Amino acid sequence: MAKYRKLGRTSSQRKALLRNQVTALLNHGRIVTTEARAKEVRKIAEGLVALAVKEKDNYEMVKVSVKVPEKDKDGKRVKEVVDGKKVTKYETVEKEIKKDLPGRVHARRQIMKVLNPVVSVPKEAAGRKRNTKKVDLAAKLFDEYAPKYADRKGGYTRIVKIGPRKGDAAMEVVLEMV
Repeated sequence: MAKYRKLGRTSSQRKALLRNQVTALLNHGRIVTTEARAKEVRKIAEGLVALAVKEKDNYEMVKVSVKVPEKDKDGKRVKEVVDGKKVTKYETVEKEIKKDLPGRVHARRQIMKVLNPVVSVPKEAAGRKRNTKKVDLAAKLFDEYAPKYADRKGGYTRIVKIGPRKGDAAMEVVLEMV
């Protein structure tokens, strides 16, 4: 018996397909796909969530001082003249940040090895390129999914059959996070 389904693709195509579908599942919470693909995606996604649950509290809070540019009421940087040049004026601010411990850093890198980078695009047409933001799915796994599933021992996804696809009668399913 094989350890995985080949899905009628070469290994590189199959790996890319599964990475894309796992990324979409974790980003959106649910995807519609075929039953065979869903069962393969489920294996990978549940492994990533289990890894995030295991390492969710493996960090320490650290205070750092950061230089931040001063801004006026319009949100523009305040400039001052120094030696005949306009220079941005900075102020020092104390911040508290999460510092990952080595085990969590390793887990984050393993997660990022599987997931593709995601960019969120705003719905409105004005400034679509300028307002795009990179989504940190590893942080979403640690901060959103891990606390949600902390008391659960596996079974983080659900497969619901929705019927055969019109073109080739392949069984379509909804794969969603529980």
